[in-house]
Amino acid sequence: MDRPLLLIDIDGVISLFGFDAQRPPSGRFVMVDGVAHFLSGAVAHRLRELGAVFDLAWCSGWEEKADEYLPHALGLPAGLPHLTFAPAGRELSRHWKLDAIDGFAGPQRSLAWIDDAHDQSCHEWAAAREASTVLVTTEPGIGLTEDQAAELRAWAIALRR
Repeated sequence: MDRPLLLIDIDGVISLFGFDAQRPPSGRFVMVDGVAHFLSGAVAHRLRELGAVFDLAWCSGWEEKADEYLPHALGLPAGLPHLTFAPAGRELSRHWKLDAIDGFAGPQRSLAWIDDAHDQSCHEWAAAREASTVLVTTEPGIGLTEDQAAELRAWAIALRR
């Protein structure tokens, strides 16, 4: 059996915003194309660990920019695939990432998707997929938590049984 796919959004998952500036999470600001992003070192560590049980892929509007900036800034693996999103023609009743996810993963690959902006169409899509699918919704000021990472790890390991 293939390892499950872990689709990773960036903004609100690794690039945090909306946190209390007086008590920021661990991480640092990095300039990405002239825009400051607060990148979480703790989330990067969790993603590196999840790479032991998942195939990682970027699922972000950053597209190829993720591989240009994040491996160097956070010690994440270089060369991870990324999804490419069509500028138009998508079904408006669905989340803007779903068509690209379907094209990338296909209907039979188990996957988990970490994002801060899942909507109802995402939950309906996940429930209707042939393959096992998990959505992990993050808080943009916190990102992927240790508890969420532990749940993902346990889910991926359980799929192997």
